[in-house]
Formats: sequence, structure tokens, C-alpha cells
Amino acid sequence: MTKKITIAIDGFSSTGKSTIAKQLAKELSYIYVDTGAMYRAVTLYAMENNFVSETFLHTEKLISKLPTITLSFHFNKDLGFAEMYLNGKNVERAIRTIEVSNLVSKIAAISAVRKKLVAEQQEMGKNKGIVMDGRDIGTVVFPDAELKIFMTASAETRAQRRFQELVERGDQVSFEAVLHNVKERDHLDSTRSDSPLVKAKDAIAIDNSKIDKDEQFSQILSLVNDKLS
Repeated sequence: MTKKITIAIDGFSSTGKSTIAKQLAKELSYIYVDTGAMYRAVTLYAMENNFVSETFLHTEKLISKLPTITLSFHFNKDLGFAEMYLNGKNVERAIRTIEVSNLVSKIAAISAVRKKLVAEQQEMGKNKGIVMDGRDIGTVVFPDAELKIFMTASAETRAQRRFQELVERGDQVSFEAVLHNVKERDHLDSTRSDSPLVKAKDAIAIDNSKIDKDEQFSQILSLVNDKLS
């Protein structure tokens, strides 16, 4: 029987966690789970129901509705990856806007939201053979993961990447707004009381500020193969 492991990829926003996780999952024929998409989907739900904005957060109202929120991933063979569905509706594009990005850290800080999503994530990975990326995968979701990667890069580098993505999809946004969002999310994610973004003690740090995607993939795949050997 082929050995399977759990690969946990954590790190700051726009460090390319999802990109490398998708590459690894495809190479290894593993399941890929983008936990950030799950938090974004709950954020979108909260926005659509007027539970959150830049100026308010109705925590208890959102918590009362959590049992009605169904999240699922459906593989899109044309795109080559699974898209996020919220209550049966494809929200992959809707959850990637700067508006959702500006509010997702607020929603992710709610303990009841984290409890619901962590339980779902652990269920998805119970049989191993999974690559999962997020903020607390190696510390909370899979503390016993065989391989833990912690991704980082300078705020300016990450903001430029995110800005380019948004411009290419036609969004009207300024670099300054994206940089502010990146720095604000770094602060909120690192200082929240429940499952803050921290590097697990046994995680391997990868700073990709100055390396390209091919070099990064080769470097991380080598780490995977070491664990599989």
C-alpha cells in the first residue's frame, strides 16, 4: 500500500500557499483543500446577510446561522482545481474580491466559526493523502501532520502579486489599497486570540520573495519525497 501523508501549508496572505498546494496535490494525486476559501465563503454569507461590514460585526446573528451554512468543494476539470460552493452555489469568483479580503479576518477571528470549519477540515483529512493550506493547519487542524510548511514573503511582494491578480481579472483596485489590506490582515491574523497565525515549531519556513514558482515547487517536492521515502 502506497504511503500517504498529510501536508500542512500555512503562512501569510498572498504568499502563494494555494498555488504550491495545488501543484503538490496534482503531482501526488492528493486531495487539495483551500481553507481560506471556506472562511471567505462564510464572510460572503455574512456580507450578503448584513452581518458584517467595515463598521460593524453582528457576531451572535452569524453564529445563530452557522448550522444553515453548507460548504463544499466541487472539482472543475476545465480549471484543474476544486471550486468553492456556498449552500449549493458556486462562489469561487465572488469570494476573491477585495471587499471579502477586507472582512475575512474579522470573521475568521470568531471562535464558533473556527470550530465549525476546523471540524470539517479534520474530517476531510482523516484518511491522509491531503494537502491543506491556511493559517492554522499545522498548529490546530493537523498538529501531527508529517510535513508542515510555513510560507512568507515581504508585504510589498505579496501586495504586488495580489494586485496583479485582481487587475488581470478586471477588478478596479489600487496598489495602495491592496498593500493596506495585506498589512491589516497580517496584523489581525497574527494577533487574534483564537488560533493566531504562527509558525509551528516543526514547520519548515519558505521565504519566496526572491524565488520563482518552479524553484519553489522543486524545493518543497524534495521535502515531500524525503517524508515519503
